[in-house]
Amino acid sequence: MPRARSTQISLEDTPYYHCCSRVVRRAFLCGDDKFTGKNYDHRRGWVEAQILKLTEVFAIDVAAYSVMSNHLHVVLYIDLDTVNSWSDREVVEQWQKLFKGTDLTQKFAKGEVIDECMVALLKRLIATYRSRLCDISWFMRCLNEPIARQANYEDNCTGHFWEGRFKSQALLDEAAVLACMAYVELNPIRAKMAKTPEKSDYTSLQLRVNAALKGNQPAKLLPFIGNERKHQPKGINFLLQDYLMLVDETGRIIRDDKRGALCAKVENILNRLNIATDNWIKITSDFGKLFHGPVGSLQELTDYCEHLEKRRRHFANSCQYLLVS
Repeated sequence: MPRARSTQISLEDTPYYHCCSRVVRRAFLCGDDKFTGKNYDHRRGWVEAQILKLTEVFAIDVAAYSVMSNHLHVVLYIDLDTVNSWSDREVVEQWQKLFKGTDLTQKFAKGEVIDECMVALLKRLIATYRSRLCDISWFMRCLNEPIARQANYEDNCTGHFWEGRFKSQALLDEAAVLACMAYVELNPIRAKMAKTPEKSDYTSLQLRVNAALKGNQPAKLLPFIGNERKHQPKGINFLLQDYLMLVDETGRIIRDDKRGALCAKVENILNRLNIATDNWIKITSDFGKLFHGPVGSLQELTDYCEHLEKRRRHFANSCQYLLVS
């Protein structure tokens, strides 16, 4: 039985979550549908544009994404500091970038005087909006619903386009985050839709490679900020150059089936992450098959289960074997 989303989220343990949505009824997001004979490549652009649009609304950053033929992946970072720093008016303004809101919140956003008897209701609405703006369920809803409406209109039909629930899993430590990001971004290469990272269309990896060639990082993606330090900005505690090298080398092995052929520098990077080369290739090739729940070291998994009052540590064997602390 599917678990309630609230029983899978523990911000005390991690702000990082991997989410995946799949389509139903033989639907395709891109490529040639052998059943109908139609091509749906353009729908990948719909999804990518919506993902990047939502980063400007939610207090949720996108660390990685890829849009495939019949499913999509995103790795999300929930930014509680940002959402809590927004003023009440900023919360309403952010919410109304996507939704109309109520007459009351519209008046408030315009700076009009609010009747005293309506202040309590306004505060409740603002509290609701604030919680939704850092909620991955609302993020995925705002991602999937517009795509479903566009696809149904194009197909001249009604009904479900996506499966009822999206999959989400907690990424409990640095190794889990980087392994999941690499798995997500290498999807087109594993599926033989692309040969190199820079040719992997509709992925965050392509954006990062193109920006890196100009000495930048994509403005709408969670940045790499190097090694952990005091008073550091928000971002992934890893060097961008090391990550791109790691993913590029991994992609070559996956594409050419040359297991264990990583260069010495990449092996040193994996040593810092405490992941053996063979395990890294296995993780980035079969992440979705190996992990069906939270991912991290055995200690991180134990803490996560305790905070959510889970009696059993599901998938502990996989985490202990593949992500050794």
